[in-house]
Amino acid sequence: MRLVGPEGEQVGIVSITEALRLARDTDLDLVEVAATARPPVCKLMDYGKFKYETAQKAREARRNQSQTVIKEMKLRPKIDKHDYETKKGHIVRFLKAGDKVKVTIMFRGREQSRPELGFRLLKRLAEDITELGFVESAPKQDGRNMIMVVAPHRPGAKPTGRPAASNPPANTSAQPAESVSAGETAS
Repeated sequence: MRLVGPEGEQVGIVSITEALRLARDTDLDLVEVAATARPPVCKLMDYGKFKYETAQKAREARRNQSQTVIKEMKLRPKIDKHDYETKKGHIVRFLKAGDKVKVTIMFRGREQSRPELGFRLLKRLAEDITELGFVESAPKQDGRNMIMVVAPHRPGAKPTGRPAASNPPANTSAQPAESVSAGETAS
């Protein structure tokens, strides 16, 4: 079997008994890394420490991931101007908080024969909030409802609602950006 030392250095090809003796002498565990390789690859390591570090990394990754929350806002095609502004304000608040918004227009009775009213309303709403978000899924009819999903712009992305020339450059200082060394990871 091929043996790898605790620092990642190649020890060489040794017998199983020799590898077990080396593990016992160094007070480490002999762990099979690649069983299907010919010859099989084993590594000398502290397995308990390895399991603990992987559990810590997984816990840290779960802590740093963000949960996607979808809020829903329901409208009617014959909405009053003030009601529209109030609902738009709620959508703006949700987008600023970083949440996606599912906008649903509910049709009743004869309103179902005029889906273009709902489409125009959703198009107007999308134009009103281009600074904060973008249309993730276009308006589509789903039975008595018309649905559109709006997502907030990512923090590093530029909004598409205005020309790129009007956006100021992000780094105006003459100093170079910090570099990340090979051992570190950017967070």
